Amino acid sequence: MSETVLIVGSGAREHAIALALARSAQQPALVCFSNALNPGIASLCLEYGIGRITDPEAVAAFAREHEATLAVIGPEAPLAAGVADALMSVGVPVVGPTRSLARIESSKGFARDLLAKYKIPGNPFFRRFTSMDGLEEVLNVYANRHVIKDDGLAGGKGVKVCGDHLLSIDDSLAFARELVEHGHPFVVEEKIEGEEFSLMSFCDGVTLKHMPAVQDHKRAYNGDKGPNTGGMGTYTDADHKLPFLNGKDITEAQEMNRRVAAALAQECGAPYRGVLYGGFMATRDGVKLIEYNARFGDPESLNLLTLLQTDFVEICRAIVGGTLAEVDVRFSDRASVCKYVVPEGYPETPRKGDEVQLPEELPTNAKIFLSAVDVQQGKLIATGSRAVAVIGIGDNISEAEAVCEQVVREIPGPFFHRTDIGTDSVIAGRVDHMKRLRSA
Repeated sequence: MSETVLIVGSGAREHAIALALARSAQQPALVCFSNALNPGIASLCLEYGIGRITDPEAVAAFAREHEATLAVIGPEAPLAAGVADALMSVGVPVVGPTRSLARIESSKGFARDLLAKYKIPGNPFFRRFTSMDGLEEVLNVYANRHVIKDDGLAGGKGVKVCGDHLLSIDDSLAFARELVEHGHPFVVEEKIEGEEFSLMSFCDGVTLKHMPAVQDHKRAYNGDKGPNTGGMGTYTDADHKLPFLNGKDITEAQEMNRRVAAALAQECGAPYRGVLYGGFMATRDGVKLIEYNARFGDPESLNLLTLLQTDFVEICRAIVGGTLAEVDVRFSDRASVCKYVVPEGYPETPRKGDEVQLPEELPTNAKIFLSAVDVQQGKLIATGSRAVAVIGIGDNISEAEAVCEQVVREIPGPFFHRTDIGTDSVIAGRVDHMKRLRSA
């Protein structure tokens, strides 16, 4: 039976998903339901619908109309809204968890409580709040080492860190008060020191197949300065680890994903089927959890799906069918660097409406993924968020970074990118940082 695969979402992540599906030997028909036009995705699809991707009935109706036999949900918001539940109710299997299981991302407090209840190591100190009651006492105990997180989804921008965004107890109280006034529960956590990394796993509810480790760069400007963003770029290494991690770090993160998947099945009474994405911190005391996500990361998925060698349709079928143990999931032993090109003023006051001119020719070891762009009068136009992502591939990170940077610099206009992602000096600094921490 030929597959008709529904993709939900409109960003570069979904463009990467579409390209990975289109590479399959099974040659599936692709359809997309999205909240905006992505010309890269549209060029690969037979049908492209635009609507509210958080409207479960609308997505399910589109899937039925186009006789989808499988669905892959890209972003977190549709998962939290129950889009997977709606698709499954009309007989469409989904790579992506139900609303209940997606709480691992949609509620930071749920994730922390799950680790605590099932005695899974990796939690720092945390406390959940729905009001200001008792907050000041906790902040005083962790005066210069706390993080405040909006409990719900905030597009990567609901977290404020003491010393970076919060420069005094008054700042922390003001941010918490703002969350309370908007009716948002929040979590206060102990600030942990180390190096962040992402480790994602394909999961069919029982079996996990782990992907290479990735490092994301959330801050807008070089040197990890400026406001948080959805992610300015990422890199992977040829050995599927990262230069500042050791084998024990990777093993601990993989084991945490395995135990969390098992805990979710027990807690929710159903298997977790999709991508389980752990955001971790390597510390001198082992790996700690920063947060869980219930889907592919963006930009991490751009690196990983570019390096994926196994047929992606085969993987998706195994996830929804519970047969992932039978699939040999392989990734290329190459390094990759991703950098996002974003409008001036991003993320707070981004320019909109500027033309995005892509290079006419790309090196064979580079790829471009379209994100927040539209087509107007035959031209690509930036719509205000991350516009395009460039991936460079190489035998090592340094080589991949040089390829990526060369292509990014060929994109003119009122845009910027982080030039430091994947550079030798930045990576050497991260390696030194971990050496100092581990020897302290």
